[in-house]
Amino acid sequence: MNKSALLLAGLALAGCHRAVSTKSGSLPIGTSTPVAVVTPAGVKAANTSFAYLSGHGKVHFKRKDSDQSANFSLRIKRDSAIWLSGSLLGIEGVRALLTPDSVRVVNRLQKSYFAGDYAYLSQLLNVPVTYKQMQGILLGDYQAAPQGAVPVVKTEGDNQAVTFPQAPLVMEQLVSIATGRLQQLKVSESAAQRSLTVGYTDFQKPTGTDLPFAFTTNVLGQQGGTESTSATLNYQKVEVGSGRLDFPFSVPKGYTKQSRVKK
Repeated sequence: MNKSALLLAGLALAGCHRAVSTKSGSLPIGTSTPVAVVTPAGVKAANTSFAYLSGHGKVHFKRKDSDQSANFSLRIKRDSAIWLSGSLLGIEGVRALLTPDSVRVVNRLQKSYFAGDYAYLSQLLNVPVTYKQMQGILLGDYQAAPQGAVPVVKTEGDNQAVTFPQAPLVMEQLVSIATGRLQQLKVSESAAQRSLTVGYTDFQKPTGTDLPFAFTTNVLGQQGGTESTSATLNYQKVEVGSGRLDFPFSVPKGYTKQSRVKK
């Protein structure tokens, strides 16, 4: 199983620097109220607000001649940690822990690990990414324009189309007029001819919230105008705001440290 399947599907795809505990912690009980985001440009979006999310399902990954499927588990503590695990036939192959300033990945199949910064994910996804961008991609949240950037907002059918620069990138988002939920995100860098497109479908209400959440996420990475990597993330179950959540991560003895991305 290629670790890119997890990271692409999770990875969708700026942050604080709080430490993350890998021990159990109690989650708040009750429902989560969505955060309404109304920008000066008139974009009306409904973003998630819960502190914790857990989910599991299947991911299908395609790259060149590689076509693979695996099971995955995802856990998020907002603004603090993103935990991913991928397995095949009940055997874990890859585990990743992302924090606002670090990326750690263990590949049990190759007995190797990586510990570093977001240059790793930026190289893997072919576009520069940060923790907050990855968190927003996984949660399907609208990402507001940075200070000084002026969004161009147009109505396209049932959606608001929002475009703005975020040097060296261009961000394009489609937001549902009816629900405020993000339908598509495209991050592109024209100078390098590369882009990452994330589409959200199959909206359902997870346990713990009335806010619709995309149970299917499609990720497409392109380099030089041609398809390079794609992944489809299908959730079977998503829960927010209940239970207990751990972020276990360790590197077994004897594993080799990986210094760069091996795609």
